[in-house]
Amino acid sequence: MEPIILTHSEVLSLLPERDAWSHKGNFGRVLLLCGSRGYTGAAALAAKAAMRAGAGLVYLGVPESIYAIEAVKLDEPVVFPLPEKDGRLSVEALPEILERGAGCDAVLIGCGSGRSDDLRAIAAALLRQEKRPMILDADGINALQGHTDLLCGKRCPVILTPHDGEFLRLGFPLGADRQASAVAAAKALCAVVLLKGHRTVITDGEKTYVNHTGNPGMATGGSGDVLAGILVSLLGQGLPPLEAAACAAWLHGAAGDRAAARLGQYGMTPTDLLLELPHLLK
Repeated sequence: MEPIILTHSEVLSLLPERDAWSHKGNFGRVLLLCGSRGYTGAAALAAKAAMRAGAGLVYLGVPESIYAIEAVKLDEPVVFPLPEKDGRLSVEALPEILERGAGCDAVLIGCGSGRSDDLRAIAAALLRQEKRPMILDADGINALQGHTDLLCGKRCPVILTPHDGEFLRLGFPLGADRQASAVAAAKALCAVVLLKGHRTVITDGEKTYVNHTGNPGMATGGSGDVLAGILVSLLGQGLPPLEAAACAAWLHGAAGDRAAARLGQYGMTPTDLLLELPHLLK
């Protein structure tokens, strides 16, 4: 299978047109379930990235003990508290999550959420009941460790965004041919797999993209949260899951390349990616 390598013009051609008569509801409503005690930055970065990538409305549900922190960090997203257990989302939050998810176009779970049985139960319930595209990132992926069968009964398109360690925790070997490894996992899981790293691979098992943007300066905590936020935003705006994942990877890497050119790879931060992103969407 020959992979596709996106260009900037191709990415822009895949983005939806912005009609002059549109309103915020036309540009996607996205729900993010992220953050935990001690990991407030992940949720904030993902939510900011979703806004920067063009989402009309961004809803961020966080454990109630970090709600005040996130509310101070974020002006544009709608932040709301959810029941928690030991600083992480509790399964008791499910009724409100399902209610809010019903009005959204895409869902993201896992950035900075921490590992817990409750998060696995939340993910399982959403996979069974949610019809909107769903991204499982970071601890959302870890929730599937030993439980990938949860994907068998899913009702929605799913995108998994693992780095190498998370990919292995899904139970798949990672050989020298990263493309072949990602394709095999995507076929087995019936999901889009975005395998992060140098030359990120994005595949649904049939069609494959390989991303050529990005640099080592992006290998820092929070960078993956920015990617997840861009991705949920594009999904919410109506891009098909595979194309949304490929475009998100390209934009994320290209923003990193712009930041590196301006600041150098040593001093750049994930926040710098947010500042560069709008220049790539013009």
